Amino acid sequence: MSEIINEIRKGFYLDSVALMRLSAEIAGLGGIEEAVLMIGTPANLQIMTDAGILNDTGATASPNDLVIALRADGKSSANRALALAQKSLEGGALASSPADTQPRTLRGALAGNYSANLALISTPGAYAGREARQALELGLNVMIFSDNVSIAQETSLKMQAREQGLLVMGPDCGTAYINGVPLAFANAVAPGSTGVIAASGTGLQEFSVLLTRLGGGLKHGIGVGGRDLSNAVGAISTLTAIDLLAADDQVDQLVLISKPPGPATANVVFEKLASCGKPVIACVFGADASSLPASINYAATLREAAEMTTGNTLPADNPVHNAPELAANLNSRQQKTLGLYTGGTLCTEAMLVLQKHGLSVSSNATASGDNTQAMHRIIDLGADEYTIGRPHPMIEPAVRTPLLTDALNNSEIAIVLLDLVLGYGAHDNPVESIATAIAQVEDNGKADKPVVIASICGTENDPQDYHQQKEILLNAGVIICDSNSDAAELAAAVVKAIS
Repeated sequence: MSEIINEIRKGFYLDSVALMRLSAEIAGLGGIEEAVLMIGTPANLQIMTDAGILNDTGATASPNDLVIALRADGKSSANRALALAQKSLEGGALASSPADTQPRTLRGALAGNYSANLALISTPGAYAGREARQALELGLNVMIFSDNVSIAQETSLKMQAREQGLLVMGPDCGTAYINGVPLAFANAVAPGSTGVIAASGTGLQEFSVLLTRLGGGLKHGIGVGGRDLSNAVGAISTLTAIDLLAADDQVDQLVLISKPPGPATANVVFEKLASCGKPVIACVFGADASSLPASINYAATLREAAEMTTGNTLPADNPVHNAPELAANLNSRQQKTLGLYTGGTLCTEAMLVLQKHGLSVSSNATASGDNTQAMHRIIDLGADEYTIGRPHPMIEPAVRTPLLTDALNNSEIAIVLLDLVLGYGAHDNPVESIATAIAQVEDNGKADKPVVIASICGTENDPQDYHQQKEILLNAGVIICDSNSDAAELAAAVVKAIS
């Protein structure tokens, strides 16, 4: 019978990313069925209740407390995991700065750093708006990493920022570069003179990585949040960002990366971009290029946007020409493509590339609904339905492993498409779970294995060692493409070549 143990740490707070990492580490121990470390907000307590790991002790937690909730195959396993969690939390406390240098409030932090003009908010969404409001009142620009902030609150915060001449990035802003400094999930990219406005985190990462490979560089990458260009918000932060980048003498061209703006917002955004006085490239997924002003250059993919920005092209060594050979190794039952993505924008881009080739594709990344009758499926594993109470797959890649293992053993799947996102904030060895899953299938002697195609969003200066990560994938038999769109192009070519 399963054993459930909860412990409350009163007045204890850790960033949600750190808690997700520790939760994943504890959950990986032998005998542990479920492990979660969360701040005791009502929403988090409900998540733990739904997961069946909250007992009467944990239920008494307040939003100022940390809850350790474990379900194990017995008391011994539960106690061992609890001891590790306690040790890890104590180690984190011991490794941090002395108490007299740790401000407990935003005002206290600002008092010790008079030059700061940006606050990064990473708290549970229910409290992020309050902290962001206080930051604005203190004269700070704001980056809201947190999600689950209401659209009404987002609009209100951005209107206040505009009135004060400040900028709000987010909510759910996972990536930004300010004066070349990476914030949150970001890659080690080259400095330069390009300014980017992005309503997508991994879209900004992929573009910046490709820009670096092509000899270009980034000055600013402003993440505005996925809802900023909606009619409800009215592109408040996007319009502010255009003004900021247009006024920056060190920025010589602007790039917009997003899904199509709301119809009422699109004209305002594109008109402002067209009149900003600098060259503009728009990579707006799913948009009709003919609807853009003639002065704006349209890029259909992130690779194309990076090439247009630099005037250079990636090496013409993408293995699309190998599609007939790859298809010849598949049997007649293998017809389907399955994409397992950690990046939402990369998922959307892959879906659009496949659809461009006339393939029927379903995805949870589209607002039009997931057509389960489609032959091919592309999944964003970072979407809410996969991350509630669990770490994001960029933080813990093993989240993808069960679906990858099932796909590798599915006799109807011809192609598995993967992304691999490196950089600050991402897992330190994301390829390990992929290589292990592939090796296990091969050890079982499965004959009709699908073709595994991947791209790596990373640079040589990222902390994960780009070349080592690539070599591990190649040794596992994974085909590596230069960009995410190239990987999707290869997948489409293989599908068309299947007899």
